Amino acid sequence: MCGLMVWVFLCFAVTGLYLNRLVLAGDVTCSGIVTMRHRSEVISITDLGGVGDGKTLNTKAFRAAIYRIQHLSSRGGTLLYIPPGVYLTESFNLTSHMTLYLSKDAVIRATQDTDSWPLIDPLPSYGRGRELPGGRYMSFIHADGVHDVIITGENGTIDGQGEVWWNMWRQRTLQFTRPNLIELINSRNIIISNVIFKDSPFWNIHPVYCRNVVVRFVTILAPFDSPNTDGVDPDSSSNVCIEDSYISTGDDLVAVKSGWDEYGIAYGRPSSGITIRRITGSSPFAGIAVGSETSGGVQNVFAEHINLFNMGVGIHLKTNIGRGGVIRNITVSNVYMEKVRLGIKIAGNVGDHPDNNFNANALPVVKDVVIRDVWGLDVQRPGSIEGLKNSPFTGICLSKINLHGEIKPGTSPWKCSDVSGAAIGVSPWPCSELTSPGQTGSCSTFI
Repeated sequence: MCGLMVWVFLCFAVTGLYLNRLVLAGDVTCSGIVTMRHRSEVISITDLGGVGDGKTLNTKAFRAAIYRIQHLSSRGGTLLYIPPGVYLTESFNLTSHMTLYLSKDAVIRATQDTDSWPLIDPLPSYGRGRELPGGRYMSFIHADGVHDVIITGENGTIDGQGEVWWNMWRQRTLQFTRPNLIELINSRNIIISNVIFKDSPFWNIHPVYCRNVVVRFVTILAPFDSPNTDGVDPDSSSNVCIEDSYISTGDDLVAVKSGWDEYGIAYGRPSSGITIRRITGSSPFAGIAVGSETSGGVQNVFAEHINLFNMGVGIHLKTNIGRGGVIRNITVSNVYMEKVRLGIKIAGNVGDHPDNNFNANALPVVKDVVIRDVWGLDVQRPGSIEGLKNSPFTGICLSKINLHGEIKPGTSPWKCSDVSGAAIGVSPWPCSELTSPGQTGSCSTFI
């Protein structure tokens, strides 16, 4: 065990030096909001009876390890080491002051026995499961009310084996909402880095009601036809940093959320201070998204240096009647997109409702959105910005946007309604609703 502790410490030291060198080399990063901690104690899952043969069920070993960390942990926390091998397990909870460290060629694999999956209550800002009424299946790796948690390693894999869940969704045999791969609730000071996430049953990484969260140097993979396998979904959370990652899934790469209709309005917790930087990926849906669940409000989102390939929509801000909430101060810049169906979409008619009790008079507000320095090739349609008649979108500012591609004959490159703002250096030229900056007051200051 002494040799293992030395080896893991050296790996952490090398990783820390590497990250520091990246910052010193000039890469801007937000990852400093949470400190990468070195643990004073190291235990291996094999010490608790874990067997990495891909067949043995290791649920008892993982739960015993978490119990030991929670109740017997030394000062400074404990690192749970996962050596090379495939460790099959049911879902399990994390605890505070721990690092889950996956070595190279280590795989934590979810069981496909859906009958063994525990149920938990719906999130209060959603009122029910996202897919079906009632509760929902607990995420594969779960945490509630924790702090100082790190999930990292040498690009080991967390495998959700989601196909069985996807097929239940397709066959409409689901009884409750599918589990996320990782969900952290009411938690703070979280780092997720240098791990591969594969085949999530539902959303991949879902921090909800959290603050100070860093997701960096991760790879998130799922087939294009896998339903609702969003990459990273910060939800009613603040100070979230998502950087330097590759995401290829069946749904939005990154989607900022904050609750669903009357439940999100009542809970009233916005997402704010979200930074998204140096993300590359592909999806049949959106690259960078806000919504559609935005009832608690979304503000101060900054995304830059995004590379998108084979996308449905490049940049998508989406909400709906009944959502309420204010979406404001959203900036997306330095985006390259290629082979995209729709470059930019801002819409007030997207998303379903949890029930029929939503308030049709709860209209969302969308204002002060800046999209600049965007270059696209093989873009079928540049953009669509459609606000609501009784709640027009305001301060929509487009600057230095070039989206090239063959537009279908008889189709306008841009579709706009109930929107005001400005456009400078946009090609093809957008709709008349986006006037010259001299007529838009404060909007001109953004671009």
